[in-house]
Amino acid sequence: MSSKTDGKTTNDERIGKHQQHLRRQRDAVAYRMKKLAAKQVEITKKTNDVKEKLQKKYEDMRRVLDEDLRIALTQLDAERRAMEKLVEDKMEDCYQLTQDLDQELSNLTAEVNSDRRERHVQNPGMKKRISETLRLTDPDLIHMDDFKNEQLLSLAVNLLVFIRSQVPVAKKLLQSYAADVVLDPDTAHPKLVISPEGDSASYTDTWQDVPETPSRFDNTLNVLSRRSLSEGRHYWEVEVGGKTYWELGLTYPGIPRKGGEGEEACWLGRGPESWCVEYFNGDYNAWHGGVQHELPLVAERKFSRIGVFCSFPGGLVCFLGADTMTPIHCFCAGTFAGAVHQALCPGHDNDGTNWTPLRICDASRSAPVL
Repeated sequence: MSSKTDGKTTNDERIGKHQQHLRRQRDAVAYRMKKLAAKQVEITKKTNDVKEKLQKKYEDMRRVLDEDLRIALTQLDAERRAMEKLVEDKMEDCYQLTQDLDQELSNLTAEVNSDRRERHVQNPGMKKRISETLRLTDPDLIHMDDFKNEQLLSLAVNLLVFIRSQVPVAKKLLQSYAADVVLDPDTAHPKLVISPEGDSASYTDTWQDVPETPSRFDNTLNVLSRRSLSEGRHYWEVEVGGKTYWELGLTYPGIPRKGGEGEEACWLGRGPESWCVEYFNGDYNAWHGGVQHELPLVAERKFSRIGVFCSFPGGLVCFLGADTMTPIHCFCAGTFAGAVHQALCPGHDNDGTNWTPLRICDASRSAPVL
């Protein structure tokens, strides 16, 4: 009897200890959730603080420009008022002269109608006054300071050109994350021509004689980068001008490469392994996990450069029209499951409209801002 009791006690003790252990673990997880919630609040607060400060800086810039405009307009108005007063004075001189001439005409008419026929003596002063008034009130003698106005407009144009020539602050930030992208010809579909430098990919009708490797795509016109990305933040740009069809994005190395059953998984964004933006005949679509996101807000824009930004700390994949830093679409992946490769597809010939290659740009340098 004693042995059974001792065994039961020992078992109860083990259960009790395990319960205590689970409670401690539960408390630890609950505390971790509390810390994560606090971190979420901190992230939101820091982001809002930066947004508020940035907004104030841009408001300050607008105030400076508004004040500069106010001063310039005030100066123009002052000159306008001075010129208008000069014209009014000249008009007043002309008005007084017409009044005096009307009076003299009236006197002459009265003399003609009277019984007296006195010999009229012309007023020599009036003749001189008429000549002098017409000379001094000649409109061609009244000039605004056209040179000053032209200089003012020229300075405003130069300021606008200077502002437009400045790299947007968002682009300057992304340029600091510029990645060196080199395409891997061993992954390229046989109908893709990769430049010797690995900085461009173009479509050809000819199936090239290339080594068959497990890493090569054989049913979709993809090519991946040589090096993978596994940490930090990275930004790169691709020249897409002159093309009617292309796809750009990111993919895990495990993306299917070969045709056969489920071959659509090889296409960028059609499976869970990749993210992409696709442009086809004027329409933009974003893809991930086979889910299509139509992008009608950018459908009327045709960019010459597309920028792609990925952030491992934030699990972020963003696509931008690099010409104007126009946001196209962002994916929030949360956490990347591993290293990723840059990926692109220059597309087929699209009825002869899509022969231009996709070209990797130097993202550390700016294209002209439109």
